[in-house]
Amino acid sequence: MIYHDILELVGNTPLLEIRCFDTGPCRLLLKLESQNPGGSIKDRIGISMIEGAEREGRIKPGDTLIEATAGNTGLGLALAALRKGYKLVLVVPDKMSQEKIFHLRAMGVEIVMTRSDVEKGHPEYYQDLALRLSREIPNAFFVNQFDNPYNPLAHETTTGPEILEQTEGQVDAVVVGVGSAGTIGGLTRFFLKQKPSVEIVLADPEGSILTDYVRQGSYGRAGSWAVEGIGEDFVPKQFDKTLIRHAYAVSDREAFDLARTLLRKEGIFAGSSTGVLLGAALRYAQKQSQPKTIVTFACDTGSKYLSKMYNDYWLIDNGYMERPRYGDLRDVIARSTVDRSVITVGPDDSLNQALYRMRIYSISQLPVVREANTVLGILDEYDVLTALEDHGPDAFQMPVSRFMTTQLITLEPSSSFQELARILREGYTAIIVDRERFYGLITKIDYINYLRLKEVNP
Repeated sequence: MIYHDILELVGNTPLLEIRCFDTGPCRLLLKLESQNPGGSIKDRIGISMIEGAEREGRIKPGDTLIEATAGNTGLGLALAALRKGYKLVLVVPDKMSQEKIFHLRAMGVEIVMTRSDVEKGHPEYYQDLALRLSREIPNAFFVNQFDNPYNPLAHETTTGPEILEQTEGQVDAVVVGVGSAGTIGGLTRFFLKQKPSVEIVLADPEGSILTDYVRQGSYGRAGSWAVEGIGEDFVPKQFDKTLIRHAYAVSDREAFDLARTLLRKEGIFAGSSTGVLLGAALRYAQKQSQPKTIVTFACDTGSKYLSKMYNDYWLIDNGYMERPRYGDLRDVIARSTVDRSVITVGPDDSLNQALYRMRIYSISQLPVVREANTVLGILDEYDVLTALEDHGPDAFQMPVSRFMTTQLITLEPSSSFQELARILREGYTAIIVDRERFYGLITKIDYINYLRLKEVNP
């Protein structure tokens, strides 16, 4: 079949049985919403909400759509908006992955970044800010996925029927997370009509208030979580707990580990919310005494999280992945020669090569290393700037050895943390070496991260 518009490719995503986890007596099926053209389940509601507003005469081509989003709803809206002739402004919390931001900007979307550490009612809370912008910008329409009837309608009319058809009616439970609550609301409406025996299982990140709300009917102050796209600090208007029989809170660490395992064992590249759904699905499955068919979702593609949950160093820096501990200054080094993660430059390499490495790895200094891990110097941004001021563009082709700093501050791994702190306070970078090898550099931010994680995980 030849399609004529990318919007025709949204929906009808495949259902795949997952075998790499212990599911007890149950069968676990994963609906691959990551295969939608925008890479997530939110493509469904992007089309539905725009076309609903069109039918009601609330928008016309050339108008500006405003939305608050963790990224994926924005991508779903962008897909429909660019095909239908609308401008799009998205208000995005600052904890979202850079991949989503880059994707949206490449599609011509205007991004307004706002704080992720404030709650509903604060003027910089992403939903409140989006509403305010919709009132200030001429010919603007606030999409408002959190209170838009066309959000759950998309799942009631497409996602639910697809699940029932693909399982030939043999679905017993659906595990779902909640952001705007559109998915859970739409699926609940559908299954209440078509198969009310289906159990809805809530998958929630630790820190969100929704698990407590389902279990106790009340909740306290929300915590924080790194998983993107699900979990809330309030109860969305569209939240329907009619069919919810179980609710599980899943930690960030477990979610990241499960999603990475899914990639390694099944080849499925999914995002962080999928890890939360898997965590809840597995707990539910392992508690069953009778076989059940459980459906959950690969909510979006893992390509949106390459700089975060699929980046080992991000996981280590944020305390989600352990590495060997030595009890000395080697524990403070963020990028070590032991695991070959240190970015270096040779003394005969050109200044241009060194600058390229600084830019591509987003670092401000490079150790200059000879074979056998002998550190000869350090080249930083100040050295590059001085070289260009003194020699002009010709400096780019000159060897690094002409400009590197050779007055090095070195410490052995067994040196004291007090000595390290003194060196960093004086504005230097500590080079950790002993007679056997060069281990890496320690910068101020490396030591700050070490102290922060030590406080969280002593």
